[in-house]
Order: sequence, then structure tokens, then C-alpha cells
Amino acid sequence: MTDPAIADQSKDAAATAAVRLVEPGMRLGLGTGSTAAIFVRRLAQRVKAEGFELRCAATSKGTAELAGSLGLRVEELDDIGWLDLTIDGADELDPDLNLIKGGGAAHLREKIVATASDRMVVIADQGKVVNRLGQFHLPVEVIPFGWQATRQLILRALERLDLSQRPVLLRKRDDQPLLTDEGNLILDLALEEIHDPEALAAELSAIAGVVEHGLFLNICQLAIIGRPDGSVVELAREDFE
Repeated sequence: MTDPAIADQSKDAAATAAVRLVEPGMRLGLGTGSTAAIFVRRLAQRVKAEGFELRCAATSKGTAELAGSLGLRVEELDDIGWLDLTIDGADELDPDLNLIKGGGAAHLREKIVATASDRMVVIADQGKVVNRLGQFHLPVEVIPFGWQATRQLILRALERLDLSQRPVLLRKRDDQPLLTDEGNLILDLALEEIHDPEALAAELSAIAGVVEHGLFLNICQLAIIGRPDGSVVELAREDFE
């Protein structure tokens, strides 16, 4: 019987292909989101069937709870020290393998884990592949203190980049401000198109009060894109160099 939690064939195809990249004894980063959750389930099935050991670091409390419930060994990143591989999803992926992440409010931990890895692999369905980043709202994690002032500084930065009049929205859940695992807020930038991701990333990183943004530039080395028929396409960074 098909696991009801694994109902999307495109996502399952990408996740299943990524499981084959995992080697016994690896130090592995586990991502957050719907496709990453399928990967965790498929990974747990393989580990149980083959009986090998892994040390896993999770990018969110939700992922840690899921992985632990399935029998995977989850540790703090600091206890592991460094990771061989991180496998995570993405909200958008461009032809240069630059990403927008943070739809699940975990992009701070996701970026820490990804950059503490020898290799980051993204798994996604075809709908996440875009010619240019920006249709998906760009998440910016900010500390609660003075967040309105931080928002004003973000708006000024967008104006300098000819992105004025773009909404900057406080993310909410059940009519209350959503809090990240670190207790911070998220401002979602409705940009439509990002013409210069590097310049935007630099502007956002320079703002006091900004903890992290959801632009993942030059971090992903490989993307595995699942198709509805169950096949996958792999895009490697060297394909574009």
C-alpha cells in the first residue's frame, strides 16, 4: 500500500533518487519541507532495510521529530561537527542552481546546515524550476525587536535596487505573527522578479535586524528534478560553468 504521506510522484521520484546518494556512515543534513519529508521517509526505509548507521543533523524541529520517529539518529550539528552531504528541497530553482528557500520558515537553519556540508543537493518537482527567481516570496528572517524599523530599511534597500513598491509582508499563522524555531519573525518580499540576486543578497545581509534571507547563491551543487512519470533530471553546477 502506498504511504499516504508520499502521494506526489514527482517529489517521490526526486527523493528516491537522492536516497541513492547516501552512503553508510555518512554525516547527513536533513532538509525541511514537503519534498524533504518524503526524502526522510524513503531514507528511513532504506536504513531499516540495509541496517547501516548515519549521523543526521536536522534543519528544523519538525524534521528532527519526523526523522527520530522513523528511527534515524538525529544529533545537534555542533556534536557532529561537519557534514558530508545535505539534501533539501527548494521553493524556487534557477538555471544557475541558485535558490529561494524559506517557505517552511526554516531557511536560517537550512543555510547553516547546507554551508556546513561538503555538498548540497536539492530535490524538487518541475514546478520549482524557474528562469528567474522572484515569483515565490523571498523570506527574510528578522529579530522581533525593532522589526518595523528593519522593514523600513529593507524597503529602502529595495528602492536602491529599483524594486520599490514591492510589498514586504509580515508572515502570519492563525492571524498571529509566525515565529521561527529561533523565535524570530519572517518578512516575505513579493518581488515578482529578482534581476540581480547577488546585489539583493548583499543589501539584505547588511541590514541591522536581518538574521538571514532565503537567497541560496552558489551553495547547491546538484539538483534532482522529479517528473510526473517518475523519472528524474539531474542538473549539476558544472553544467553551467
